[in-house]
Amino acid sequence: MKIKGSLCAAALALGLAPAAFAETLKVSTFLPPNHAFNRMLTQWGEELAAKSNGELTVELFPSGQLGPAPRQFDLARTGAADVAVVLSGATPGRFPMAELAGLPLTYPALGNDSAITSRRLTELAPEYLAEEHAGTHILWMAVTPPLKLHLKSADPSDLSVFKGLRIRYAGAIWQQLIEALGASPVPVQPAETGDALAKGVVDGTAFPFEATKSFDLAPVLGYSIEPGFAAAAFAVVMGDKAYERLSPELRKLVDETTGPDRAEAFGKMLDEGEAEGRAYMAEGGVQIVNLSDAQLAQLKDDAAPIIAATVKAVDDAGKPGSEFLSAYTQ
Repeated sequence: MKIKGSLCAAALALGLAPAAFAETLKVSTFLPPNHAFNRMLTQWGEELAAKSNGELTVELFPSGQLGPAPRQFDLARTGAADVAVVLSGATPGRFPMAELAGLPLTYPALGNDSAITSRRLTELAPEYLAEEHAGTHILWMAVTPPLKLHLKSADPSDLSVFKGLRIRYAGAIWQQLIEALGASPVPVQPAETGDALAKGVVDGTAFPFEATKSFDLAPVLGYSIEPGFAAAAFAVVMGDKAYERLSPELRKLVDETTGPDRAEAFGKMLDEGEAEGRAYMAEGGVQIVNLSDAQLAQLKDDAAPIIAATVKAVDDAGKPGSEFLSAYTQ
């Protein structure tokens, strides 16, 4: 509010009329303040303010202040927030097309770096993902680096150790992967994972390294597994009500500062954060276990029916799942 007042005062001092369409976008995330999403959204807000001469600004509400992960999409759709970060797997079955980008060992031919996967998913969003995000305007999509499995105390050098463990997950794909390992999937909200591990509610979790640092999980973890296996898809959406209330000039500015280029830039931030997160875990005393070729082959075999069944379910629901996956992985 002080920033707006200062801008108006400056405009009057120069003999200019205050901005006729001054807007502040209320941005909701369920992630902690230090997370890459919040850093990128802050950068985006600074860019909007600079390019609009203060007409369009951003106010960030991190850490689920406006609602937990499963509510983020509806916050934007209903207008409770203007922009929200949506974890596609947080509401299983609601975003089945977007979730296909997180299938095990499934990524574009160029590679599985987040800069590549996030850009490609954003490029495909207008054609394939708009329908399941109805009521909102997709600003950009994001795909994390492949998530790793992290355990509190069980040594995963032998994958049979997973039998009987309770593993925190997000999304139907990870639920099935965890079950294929003989473990029990337990739904725990991201911000509650550290507490759940400390109290023994779960024995492990699936997260990219970057998130383990954001949620400070090294003190409650003993082991991590490499390589990562399946990713998580996100959408940054603006509610239609918020988008349509902007002036044509400000809508154009939003369009110009989002899309594939923003997705790629954010993906690079995630990739850098992944390297930093891995170093954080190692420095925190977490033992990083590399899967053998035989173990990885076993996981690929376990995942094959999950991939086939997931894509078939989307196709059977009348959505172009196979077509989308072909376009995503080309």
